[in-house]
This record gives sequence, C-alpha cells and structure tokens, in this order.
Amino acid sequence: FLHSPAKVEVARAATTGENIAQGVVMFTASRKDRQASEKRKVLRALIDAEGAACTNAIIFCNRKTEVDIVAKSLKKYGYDAAPIHGDLDQSQRTRTLESFREGKLRFLVASDVAARGLDVPAVSHVFNYDVPSHAEDYVHRIGRTGRAGRSGKALMICVPHDAKWLADIEALTGKPVPVVANPLAGAPAP
Repeated sequence: FLHSPAKVEVARAATTGENIAQGVVMFTASRKDRQASEKRKVLRALIDAEGAACTNAIIFCNRKTEVDIVAKSLKKYGYDAAPIHGDLDQSQRTRTLESFREGKLRFLVASDVAARGLDVPAVSHVFNYDVPSHAEDYVHRIGRTGRAGRSGKALMICVPHDAKWLADIEALTGKPVPVVANPLAGAPAP
C-alpha cells in the first residue's frame, strides 16, 4: 500500500548493547528427572557469584508456569523475588513492577511479557533461566540492563536441548555468547 516508504533505525534490531557483559553457562543435569531442580540451583549459584554487584535483576523464563516455580523456589531459599506474567491481575502486575522500580523487590521473575516495553532504568543483571526460543527475544530481554549509559550483565543457562536456540541467537547477533564457568562445577563446560 505504500509507495517509496522510508525506514529509519536508531540501531539494528539485532544488536546488543556494547556495555552489556554477556555469558552462557552450558549445563547438563546429573539425571533428566533432576534437571529442573539442579537448574534452579545453578541460577542461585550464579546470583550468589555476582554478589553485591547484583543489586537487582530480571530473571526470564519461557513459560508462565516456570516463572511461578522459579519465583517460589527463590523465595524458599531466602531471595527477595516475585513473579510477573500475563496470567496475573493487572493490579498485581502493577504492584510487583512498582516494588521492583522502587528497589523494594530485588528479583523480578518474568515471562516475555516483561521483555518489551518495561521501563526500569537501573537493572544491574538479566538472567535468562531459559534460552529464548526466538532469537529476537534474547536481544529484548538483555536490553533491560545496561540502559542510559550504565553497564549491565546478562547471563544465560543453556541445557543441551536449547543449543539450537543458542546457535540462532549467535547467528542473529553475529557474535558468540561467551561460555562462563558453571559456578557449581568450577570449570567451563566444553
């Protein structure tokens, strides 16, 4: 319907901020039936390894049910966390987000509903508990940190099943996501 349309871009859609340190932990569970609980343990170890540098963080999961499970698990282990996803009442989402913005809540466990359009200027970390199934979502997720000239850190946990999605992310961004050591194993995975 358009004749000679013009496209104006501030940055390529597939670019990640240069001030965001990225990393991926390649994780294989000891047994298939233990993957979920061991993966949550890796997440807690990543948070602990960041120490005081992790002032607040958004933890992204691919499914709403996983958001609730991860938030509940973090609370159980003494982390100040709350879930936010599309199945919650708007008033509850607003309260949770306001607490996070004001610094009353340290960890926001989110589905991709929070990846786009979320305006929290000072997020120190983004943890991708699940590798996003769409590579563009990775760019939006990690774009929640490192805003307004600040530095940020984005860490991701990748299980063998998610390797194809990780490859898609690296193809989209044009660069590999550096492998970091599993804080529970002490050495990087191959």
